[in-house]
Amino acid sequence: MAGPCSARLQGDVAAFTAALRTLVNNPQFSDVMFVVGQEQQKVFAHRCVLACRCQAFRGMLSQAPLDSQDSSSNVPPQGPFILGNVQPEVFLAVIEFLYTNSVTLNSHIALEVLTSSVEYGLQDLCKLCVKFIKDTLSVEQVCEALQAAVTYGQVDLQQHCLAFIEGCTAAVVRTQGFRELSDVVLARVLRSDRLAVDELELVQAVREWAHVSSAVLERPVPEVAALPVRELRLPLLAPSELVTLESYNQQDLLIPVENIAAAWRAHALRKGSGVPSHLCRPRRGTRPRDHHRHLEPHAK
Repeated sequence: MAGPCSARLQGDVAAFTAALRTLVNNPQFSDVMFVVGQEQQKVFAHRCVLACRCQAFRGMLSQAPLDSQDSSSNVPPQGPFILGNVQPEVFLAVIEFLYTNSVTLNSHIALEVLTSSVEYGLQDLCKLCVKFIKDTLSVEQVCEALQAAVTYGQVDLQQHCLAFIEGCTAAVVRTQGFRELSDVVLARVLRSDRLAVDELELVQAVREWAHVSSAVLERPVPEVAALPVRELRLPLLAPSELVTLESYNQQDLLIPVENIAAAWRAHALRKGSGVPSHLCRPRRGTRPRDHHRHLEPHAK
C-alpha cells in the first residue's frame, strides 16, 4: 500500500503581498512604535514581522528595557524606539520591504535606502536599490552614487557609475556632486583613460574641487588634493598651458612644484623620460597637441 503523498502548494502571492501591505505603518494590532527623523514621525510596526525578516531588528527588539530593574526580564521593550538620523520616507521604504519583499523607490531616497539596507544587513533590498540607481542614473547624481558604491563596497555599481562618468565627463565635472567626492574616489575617477574631457579642463575641475574640500575640511588646498593631483596628466599640456598653470599654482599651491617640473622636463627631452607612462597617455577626450607624438611611444 502506497504511503501518503505530500506537497507544498502556493496560493496567490500578489494577494498575500497586498494583504501584508495593509499592515505597513498601521497602528491596528501593532506592538512596537518608532519615532523617526527630525520630524519625529511615528511609525507603527509588528514585532514578529520585523524580527523574522531582519536580524538587526531582532536584536533591537529583544533587548531588555534600559529602565528594567530585572536584568533577566523576558518582557521585550515596547518602544518607542528613537531613530533620529533617518528620514521617515527612507525608514518606511525599509519597512515596506520587510512586509512585502518589494519597495517603492524614487531618485530622492534611493541612495539613503541603499545605506539603510547595508546597515540592516538586507542584501535583497540592497540589490533592488542598486538596480534602481543604475536604471535612473543622471549627470547630477552619478558622483553621489559612485561615492556610496565605494563606501558600501558595491563593485557592480561602482563600475556602472564610472562608465557613466566616462561617457559624459565634461558635464559631470561641473556638478555639485563632483565637488563633494572624497579624495580617494576622485583619484579613482582620474585614473581612467576613457574620461571624455580635455586635461586642461580636468585640472581646473580638480582645482575647484580642492578649494571646496579645503573649506569644508578646514585643511590647506595642497593637503586635501595630494592624492587626486597625482593622477593629473600634466605632460599632456602644451608649454603655454603649463605657464598659465604655474601662474594659478602660485596662488594656491595645488600642484607640487616637482610635478610641474617633470612636465617641463618631458617637453625639454621631447619624451616622457622620468614620468610615469600613464601620465603621458592621452585620455579619450584629450585634445591633440603637437608634442603628443613624442609621448605616444611611452603610452604603450
